[in-house]
Amino acid sequence: MSIVETIRNKSKSIRKEVESVQKVQKASFLQKIDFRYVPPIFITLILLVGHFSFGILEGYSKILLTLGTCIITELVLSRFMLGKTKNLASAYISGISVSILIRSNLYWPYIVTAFLTIASKYVLRYKGRHIWNPSNFGISWMLFTAPFSVAGLSIQWGNNIWPMLVIWILGLVIVARAKRYHITITYVLSFIFFAYIRSFITGDPFLTEVAPLTGPMYQLFIFFMITDPATTVKSRNGQILVAFAIALVEFILRLNQFIYAPFYALFIVGPLFMIIDLNRKRKQEIEKVNIFK
Repeated sequence: MSIVETIRNKSKSIRKEVESVQKVQKASFLQKIDFRYVPPIFITLILLVGHFSFGILEGYSKILLTLGTCIITELVLSRFMLGKTKNLASAYISGISVSILIRSNLYWPYIVTAFLTIASKYVLRYKGRHIWNPSNFGISWMLFTAPFSVAGLSIQWGNNIWPMLVIWILGLVIVARAKRYHITITYVLSFIFFAYIRSFITGDPFLTEVAPLTGPMYQLFIFFMITDPATTVKSRNGQILVAFAIALVEFILRLNQFIYAPFYALFIVGPLFMIIDLNRKRKQEIEKVNIFK
């Protein structure tokens, strides 16, 4: 073997080793990324795409007011009730969700909704856990109690195919990474199934009944609210059952002309199953203790 060939082979070997090290470093970097910050980035992307494409926000002042209320409430209540400062990623997601999903010409509904959203995590607790999805609680409460001052987000994105595809692709990647994709898929399939039944009952076209699923309100609902790790039951089968139950209750509410049926369905079903799950878990712990006595 000539000296030139030896140098070439050595160079190839060194190049492969460098590439191998770079791959390991890249994988290590990705593993070190805190997943808590991925959903905030995703929901910010939804906000930017929606606003700059279709102007879904009514003004920057309202989103800043909502975010500020959520963050300040989180800081104060976590310090006062828990004795520590919690990570603000959850408060940020809640603030963005509220600012996107409610509509009002007034400022006070944004403040009240944001406050209720965060406060519900600290006040409405069962066995040490908050049982309502925070954003769902605040939004549902305001939509039900102040219907003349607050409205929900309508189909204001025009159901444009490209923003919808971006949100669905990224959303599915994120819920898969969080191991919650089965919740989203179960709910979507259940919604489609009940939409088909609803079309028979009401006489409306099937596509009309299933169309809301393509809107931004539902996309935030299925990727952020029903998949919230803090307010979903622990078992995979239980999560699938809850997703189906939410779609079923929504089906009933829609038949009774409730405009914001998905929010109300989660508001009713989520805490009920959380209480059942926490009681079952407590019972299992007691049984284990008794076994070892």
